Amino acid sequence: MKPQTSSPTSNVTPIKRNSPGVPTEWTAEHSCGHSVVHDLSARPADRRAGFARWLAIRDCTDCWKQARDTDSESTEQWLAAKRAQEQQTAAEWATQFDMPPLEGPKRALDWGERSRHQLMTAAHTALVVEGGWAEEDWAVLEEKARTVTRAGWWIDQRESEGADLPELLNAAGETDRGTENPYR
Repeated sequence: MKPQTSSPTSNVTPIKRNSPGVPTEWTAEHSCGHSVVHDLSARPADRRAGFARWLAIRDCTDCWKQARDTDSESTEQWLAAKRAQEQQTAAEWATQFDMPPLEGPKRALDWGERSRHQLMTAAHTALVVEGGWAEEDWAVLEEKARTVTRAGWWIDQRESEGADLPELLNAAGETDRGTENPYR
């Protein structure tokens, strides 16, 4: 008798060993309380029982999707609240330190304000608080920062290190310095 093989070049069809062997369908009592029949025929026979146990300790697909959708809504609400708080902090900071309003597309203005506040705060920490800069040196840098009013410039620098701010401000071009800038 010719041996059976499952090589791709063989013309022999592998024998289906699932009947009376390892079941291909498993009923899982999910942690959400739903009972679902899962077709596990795509998994190797020796991994089906373990996977079925793993499924049972999780919510069923419908409950998982509902929880995910609810989580994304709460994440969006949390993010909106966080952005609003950051925006308020940035606006108060800009008023306190006499920073000029930024210029650019409306949708970029708030982001630019937050980016400017975060970079300026990081720079003050790196250069004055942790570094050796005197407040007089910081005041000169602050004046230079007031001249850059293009929101896009601040957004582009949002991932920069605070200590790099002096070099970044020196590299800012005329297009980054606004036309309505009283600090020029």
